[in-house]
Amino acid sequence: MKYKRILLKLSGEALMGERQYGIDPKILSEYADEIKQIHDKGVEIAIVIGGGNIFRGVAGASNGMDRVQGDYMGMLATVINGMALQGALEDKGILTRLQTALKIEAIAEPYIKRRAVRHLEKGRVVIFGAGTGNPYFTTDTAAVLRGVEVHADVILKGTRVDGIYTSDPEKDANATKFDYISFEDVLKKGLNVMDTTAFTLSQENKLPIVVFDMNKKGNLLKICEGENVGTVVNI
Repeated sequence: MKYKRILLKLSGEALMGERQYGIDPKILSEYADEIKQIHDKGVEIAIVIGGGNIFRGVAGASNGMDRVQGDYMGMLATVINGMALQGALEDKGILTRLQTALKIEAIAEPYIKRRAVRHLEKGRVVIFGAGTGNPYFTTDTAAVLRGVEVHADVILKGTRVDGIYTSDPEKDANATKFDYISFEDVLKKGLNVMDTTAFTLSQENKLPIVVFDMNKKGNLLKICEGENVGTVVNI
């Protein structure tokens, strides 16, 4: 396999499927199947999942809610999603651990870097919940931070688009896709890959990012096997 240890970043919105909010069990099961494929090949897997299908702090703040309060609510939403994914993975026979940046000891371990690495070495899938534990930071930033901390080989950002384009392919029919692009070119062209904090952290630590369509079956396995899927952002 091309990658020994990955950090998979999933969006909370993707879990909605065709629903308006919440979690679609069908999507959850499909994601668990995709993750199982690479787990069975020996890939060490850490996961960060967003909470936008339940609550988004920025949206709450725009409606008059205190931003800090809203962000903490968003962090709790990521824990709910993490628990749901944990359950789906364990239904497939995969050992998992949920670690959270906020202490919720009745349902998850507190995040401890050394413990997380040990779980990965033992073949357990580790899900990181509650973002970084701080308001004003996105789950993208949490994904890169945890990826750097546990020495992941790559950040795999699963989205509903099959890579990075010159413009939004859902709005511009003439948008063209990049197979490879440097961090520098992403900044020059003003492309939206991750928020600036997450992107800069990834660039500074020379941690490559692969943006790909998580909803296409087999994509995750193909990437781990070294096939050209999605867009690779590297130095």
